[in-house]
Amino acid sequence: MPAPSRKPLAPHGRAVLITGASSGLGRACALHLDRVGFRVFAGVRDEGVGKELEEASPDGLLRAVRVDVTDAGQIREAAARIDRDTGGQGLWGLVNNAGVCVPAPLECVTPERLRWQFDTNVVGQLAVTQAFLPQLRRTRGRLVNVTSGLGTVALPYLGAYASAQFAKEALSDVLRRELREFGVAVSVVQPGAVLTPIWDKVTGLGREALDGMPGELAELYRIRFNRFLYESEQAARASRTTPAATADSVRRALTDARPRTRYRVGTDVKRLVALARLLPDTALDRYLRPAAG
Repeated sequence: MPAPSRKPLAPHGRAVLITGASSGLGRACALHLDRVGFRVFAGVRDEGVGKELEEASPDGLLRAVRVDVTDAGQIREAAARIDRDTGGQGLWGLVNNAGVCVPAPLECVTPERLRWQFDTNVVGQLAVTQAFLPQLRRTRGRLVNVTSGLGTVALPYLGAYASAQFAKEALSDVLRRELREFGVAVSVVQPGAVLTPIWDKVTGLGREALDGMPGELAELYRIRFNRFLYESEQAARASRTTPAATADSVRRALTDARPRTRYRVGTDVKRLVALARLLPDTALDRYLRPAAG
């Protein structure tokens, strides 16, 4: 009996939805997948941004779709539109990329901020997945969840974000095991530090969190937390990992004949994962201690 082919799948106009495509990694993924031949639906929250993204498409085939992952109505409308626009063939690839980052010492993360973090990065991702699973089963397609290295190792001051990424990793593992029998492959793409517009938002949200703390609590963390925000942004600026590298890993997850369960992008995330496997917790804590100031 001949061995299964390992030749990568050709895009051939296969329909793919990328959430959080307004900027950063999502935008890079949308434009890259469009260039290599996928039929791309770019999930955005703002129609103006969507129009600009369509105009940036080299062949003019990319289409923007309004998808706020925390809005059940928009998710249903997007699923119906894509099913209709593909002539009932449905979606072949779903890339769950949308997300936010809440930076703050965990002692200072309000329940409202924590709910926003999980509603966007976890609950919203599952809601989108559930809406499109009937189409993915029909096409025996691919589900790709974009997380980060913080889905493996939790850093100080990014506890809310890391908790959400750990949860998204767990959802990915369970979905991979549950959907295997339906022919739907599930992969995770884990980028390390990448310089994208999200860093401006992280810094702003971090300073806003500091301003909202009671005076004595703010003084406990102010110097350490500000140093962490500054050094994290500098690390992202110095990183050699690019949005293009992440976009290409997403492409591989969608086209590899035998997709990996995880694609790690960047030396920093690969190093952290290796250390987490090799070091006991106390040694890993010592390694990460400088991050806590």
